[in-house]
Order: sequence, then structure tokens, then C-alpha cells
Amino acid sequence: MQPKAKRRIVLVAEFSIHPIGMGTSVGRYVKAAVRAMSGIPGLTVDVTPMSSVLEAESIGTILEAVEVSHRALRSMGAKRISSSLRIDERLDKRRMMSDKIRGLGPLRSRKT
Repeated sequence: MQPKAKRRIVLVAEFSIHPIGMGTSVGRYVKAAVRAMSGIPGLTVDVTPMSSVLEAESIGTILEAVEVSHRALRSMGAKRISSSLRIDERLDKRRMMSDKIRGLGPLRSRKT
């Protein structure tokens, strides 16, 4: 009898970053931050209109994403950066971003 393979816990985090004092259109800064994060092994990034959702197997990987994002904005001349990070670390079972969405069942978008 073979031992069960250890299932890795996945962290899901919501992250947003904003340069302050760089004007109202910050798309190029967000793009630079996402590009910097995309080079981190083991990190999945899902960009939404208001923030990015990050998925990784370690909190260190999530924190590295925050660090490289700040570094990217500093290299573009930002003198002040505001960021927000919210982490969901479920320890009792493996839970990925896609599982959380699938668990909601069918959703319909309503236009007004």
C-alpha cells in the first residue's frame, strides 16, 4: 500500500496597487506590476477590473509578488505607492481559485 500523496495548500489573495500622484490613468503602472509578477514561479495571477487575484502554494510567493510590484512602480518614478493585500489561507483542504468559483454554481450577470 502506497502512502497518500500530500496535498498542498493553496493560498488565494486579492492584491491591488496604486501609485499616488501620478494622474488619474494608472493602467501603465498596473501593467508593469502584473508583468513583474508574471515572472514569479508558482504564482498564478488573474487580473480583474478592480484588483488582481493571486494564487500560490506559499505565503512567501504572495509576498514576493507584492515586493516586485512595488519595485516595478518605483522604477517608473512613483514617489508614493498604496497597495492592499487580503489573503485567504485555508488549512484544512486544498482550495484553488477555480474551486471557489465553481462552488458558487451557475451565476448570471444582470445588466442594468
